[in-house]
Amino acid sequence: MATVDLDQLNKVYGNGFHAVKDLSLDVRDGEFMVLVGPSGCGKTTALRMVAGLEPISSGVLRIGGRTVNDVTSKDRDIAMVFQNYALYPHMTVAENIGFALKLRKLPKTKVDARVKETAEILGLSDWLDRKPSQLSGGQRQRVAMGRAIVREPSVFLMDEPLSNLDAKLRVQMRAEVQRIQRRINVATFYVTHDQVEAMTMGDRVAVMRAGVLQQVDNPQMLYDHPDNLFVAAFIGSPAMNLYEASLTEGARSLRLGSQDIELPQSVRDARPGLASYANQEIVVGLRPEHLPAAVNGATGPILTGTVDLVESLGSELVVHFTIDARRVRAEGALDPTEQAGEGVARIDPGSPVTIGQQARFVIRAEGMQFFDAGSGEAIWGT
Repeated sequence: MATVDLDQLNKVYGNGFHAVKDLSLDVRDGEFMVLVGPSGCGKTTALRMVAGLEPISSGVLRIGGRTVNDVTSKDRDIAMVFQNYALYPHMTVAENIGFALKLRKLPKTKVDARVKETAEILGLSDWLDRKPSQLSGGQRQRVAMGRAIVREPSVFLMDEPLSNLDAKLRVQMRAEVQRIQRRINVATFYVTHDQVEAMTMGDRVAVMRAGVLQQVDNPQMLYDHPDNLFVAAFIGSPAMNLYEASLTEGARSLRLGSQDIELPQSVRDARPGLASYANQEIVVGLRPEHLPAAVNGATGPILTGTVDLVESLGSELVVHFTIDARRVRAEGALDPTEQAGEGVARIDPGSPVTIGQQARFVIRAEGMQFFDAGSGEAIWGT
């Protein structure tokens, strides 16, 4: 068992590109840590530095308390699972799983026993004599995991291992990967660009943007307490609605386009820092799932928008609407189109909404997010 500690890691390439900037992160013993972010944010580079496949420009990397900056990949006691499986097509499942042990020149009886045990963990016992071409995508991915598990490493590194699977199989394999990781209880560092995958799998999730760590916490805290606009917009599907807005005197209400939205005392108590933004521009965030349709007798702040599109998903309706407030991008900039702010709401499938109508949505005020218009940082305390 081991931990992984990244202490101020940097990666600067020869052309001057700074891919990873002062990354400090710890993966605890037995923890499933997910590193997530858009393409090009540096997450795979960070993983490759941990794996020993990419030299570290500066900073310290420790595995199990041992500094491994200059230790070769094969001597770091890690195992890596790639997105392309990297199976040997001419070998059987059993031969693929046991290949690393064979290279170590372990006795055949011990190799066979370890392969059999690993196959049982992965549900591959009936497929040991098959070739990779005879397996489904999910089975091939389990074989790739088997090659890692059989080595009994201290740390697992996984680089987007589910990205080549179709949507339905990805959902199934998410649960499989978690089940296997819980059973073997090994520190796991998992990289993905898919925030839904990150939120459903990680004990903790680290969000990166342009080489910089934005926030690391458990999935619920990232959802409820994003540190900045980028994290707020990146976490959640559909994405959070972000608009330019202003607060009235005493932060008692919010001006959103032509609409005045009263802020309950509970919201002001939870975010005392709002008081210092009275009569100032801010950015407000409204999650689609916090905008149920207003029915007769509905109480609370109301948002009215013109319905542009209605998508029926069976269990819910996804309603696309516009209001006359300006939308803000995750980077904090106003939408360059300068058109009415687009928005999305997730509502009950029985709600009567039609394209072109003025629909009313109740705002679950406790779920509202507020950000400094300049820095993009969340507004909480004084």
